[in-house]
Amino acid sequence: MMGIIEGKVAVVTGAARGQGAAEARLLAANGARVVLTDVLTDLGRDVAADIGPSALFVEHDVSSPEGWAEVVATAIGAFGGIDILVNNAAISRALKLEDTEPEVFETLFRVNQMSVYLGMRAVIAPMKQAGGGSIINISSVAGLRGTSTLFAYTSNKWAVRGMTKSAALELARYRIRVNCIFPGVIDTPILDSNPPAMNEALVRSIPMRRMGQPEEIAEAVLFLASPRSSFATGADFAIDGGMSI
Repeated sequence: MMGIIEGKVAVVTGAARGQGAAEARLLAANGARVVLTDVLTDLGRDVAADIGPSALFVEHDVSSPEGWAEVVATAIGAFGGIDILVNNAAISRALKLEDTEPEVFETLFRVNQMSVYLGMRAVIAPMKQAGGGSIINISSVAGLRGTSTLFAYTSNKWAVRGMTKSAALELARYRIRVNCIFPGVIDTPILDSNPPAMNEALVRSIPMRRMGQPEEIAEAVLFLASPRSSFATGADFAIDGGMSI
């Protein structure tokens, strides 16, 4: 698939490490110019520098409308438009419902859910101008089933699924496709906030008996960003080693 998105412009949030960094690297390796965004400034700049002149980094609070306006303006100013958006940024807290304080719920809502709304809304105009585009929202296996220790995160990830389907219906007329990926347990720093026993239990719950790798999610992102998926919109792509079966 080398060069399959040659000349396209992509925005990837949460791209300083883990899944987001893998996604940004693979999109760039296949011909895209990539705007990486994150609050982890030093790490994000390092990834963009490592990718080379086809990438740039923007410090970005994904829950801020003003932040999204800056990202869009930067992408257009530097690369001429936006063709691909990967709403990847997320945070997690291992808390049950009764232990989830309102301020914690609101923080996760703003980063995991509101950011997806803001990102999709922000790229509609440049994607219309380009004659179409691909929006890829990263949900989670937690968006396909219930969990007993990730109440706020689970609620956010179910919402991402619903927003994806509604946006796909609204934006199809503009040749803007909107799809959703549901990663399972992926070996990234987001797992560091979980107790070790929880991560061990998660691996035991995976039929394939291993964690996924960030590059395996990046391959799905590349497929959905490319013409190879030109008739896919509003679709659910579970990449979870069989957890959601």
